[in-house]
Amino acid sequence: MSVSVYRTRDLLLLPNVLSAARIPLAFAFPIAVRRRRIDVALSIMLAAAATDVLDGFAARLRQEATPIGAVVDGVADKIFGASVLGTLVASRMLGPWSALLLATRELGELPLAVRLLVRRNEALAGNGDRRANVLGKIATALELAVVLAVLFRMRRRAPLLGAAAAFGVLAAASYWRRERL
Repeated sequence: MSVSVYRTRDLLLLPNVLSAARIPLAFAFPIAVRRRRIDVALSIMLAAAATDVLDGFAARLRQEATPIGAVVDGVADKIFGASVLGTLVASRMLGPWSALLLATRELGELPLAVRLLVRRNEALAGNGDRRANVLGKIATALELAVVLAVLFRMRRRAPLLGAAAAFGVLAAASYWRRERL
């Protein structure tokens, strides 16, 4: 079994640059919402979603999937998601309980992330498949739909929020099962 390594030079690969692009977008989102520029906030959301899709596609197409890329992608996802949820709660566009429901998958994955940090050697060895699965992709799409519904101030978003939370639980459970814990 070969041990994968984190190499700083891999940060300059296109897939990792795409992932990292979500971090400045995370800082731009609250500014757009605070200024009531929903059109800009929507553009930021769409740009973040595009980088989230394109980074993995580029990594596979260019055969540039790296251990550090997986970390950058996950960290960028969490930073952007926290920025969006925090902004929507702080601006009173989304209640705290709704934000917790929307973060179901992330909260369910948190113990796994801690486990991987504690067992770095196992993570570095590349044991297991840590890519998103279909349930995770559905949960992400539903989370995006809820955020768009909030930004557009749709009144009847509870069923969408419920579906996002349910798929968040299913996705987190599938990741736990995959890790055989």
